[in-house]
Amino acid sequence: MGFLLTSVSILSILPVIPFAVVYFIAFYTKKDKKSALKLAMDITTLFLILSVSALFNNVFHSKFGFYLILLVLLIAIGLIGGAQNRLKGKVDVRRLLRAVWRLTFAGTGIAYILLFLISFITYISAA
Repeated sequence: MGFLLTSVSILSILPVIPFAVVYFIAFYTKKDKKSALKLAMDITTLFLILSVSALFNNVFHSKFGFYLILLVLLIAIGLIGGAQNRLKGKVDVRRLLRAVWRLTFAGTGIAYILLFLISFITYISAA
């Protein structure tokens, strides 16, 4: 169990590692760049959520990072589901979850870069 926890911690610190590993394995097995990229994005999103919540907690000295991400995800699900219901009269749950998950990848990717830079700058300025 300790090995699994350590592995997840290391992969969460640098989410580009699981992205690259999954991309190259999927591309090697499927020979399709588009599906390999989508699979790598989907798996890396989980590691980005963990690392962004940890960076948020570190930068702002709080314990609300993970819950903030969950709140944003729930709001996005509600907004996109409501838009689907208005436009098509029904909600396609699979498309809804896929859209929210891919938007989460983009949002947490940007948040990871910003929070990493902020924490790096504050670390350098404190030393």
